[in-house]
Amino acid sequence: MRESFHAGPAAYAVAPVVVAALAHIGPAATWLPGLRRRRFPGLAGLGRPDHVALTFDDGPDPTSTPHFLDLLDGLGVRATFFVLGENVVRHPAPARELARRGHELAVHGWAHDRPWLPSPARDTRELRHAVRAVAEAAGRVPRWYRPPYGILTSGRWAAARRAGLRPVLWTTWGRDWRQDATPASVRATVAADVRGGGTILLHDTDHACAPGSWRAALGALPDIVRDCREAGLTVGPLEEHGVVGAALCPGTGPSVCGPVMSGASPFRPAAPGQP
Repeated sequence: MRESFHAGPAAYAVAPVVVAALAHIGPAATWLPGLRRRRFPGLAGLGRPDHVALTFDDGPDPTSTPHFLDLLDGLGVRATFFVLGENVVRHPAPARELARRGHELAVHGWAHDRPWLPSPARDTRELRHAVRAVAEAAGRVPRWYRPPYGILTSGRWAAARRAGLRPVLWTTWGRDWRQDATPASVRATVAADVRGGGTILLHDTDHACAPGSWRAALGALPDIVRDCREAGLTVGPLEEHGVVGAALCPGTGPSVCGPVMSGASPFRPAAPGQP
């Protein structure tokens, strides 16, 4: 005899909560690198095949960020810094210095938190405050948004759209936030997956990372830039990257660039002791 199943009142009461939770957290599936690159190349930060976008998260930090600025000056590289609104307000001098030295400021949110519970009003309010703080420091309205931990909820998607921001995550990272990160490990992790048109994620602070971990990213940066250049790639900010579906800044090239060339192979660092 076949038994029939009847949902009780409790199941009907819980169903709307489950649906709401899935609607809230569902877009966060774009955190998965493979899915993001295949289905959402613009969100992954794919751009010009001859260019690599260099980005940093979580600053500004009055202790560590100046070291990155000096090193980038020496390397002749400009980058995009995804800064936290609360850090910009707390440390306005390094935020303004980022802009003064020609780097692009973008929005990383107000605070470095995880959005497990739906709060669209808070998302909108905090992102609006972050945009205002970044715009005041940079002298221009920011263009890009990368949420903390790369977790894009439906509320954060909507808040970014209302603020006129374009969400961009990354195609490769250095795992430089770990306690055991070293310059060699960061370089190797980036090199294993980066290719023309990619976007690199590093951190210029240990604000949400293991204490002192920023030194691993700093130590790896010269070799990462050299690896890119030896592979024939230009390193620069997102505004020059030609992110798929986004217009380039005037004077930097075509209005919209196509996706990264298929078949491009990642470069790998030279063996220790080799030039």
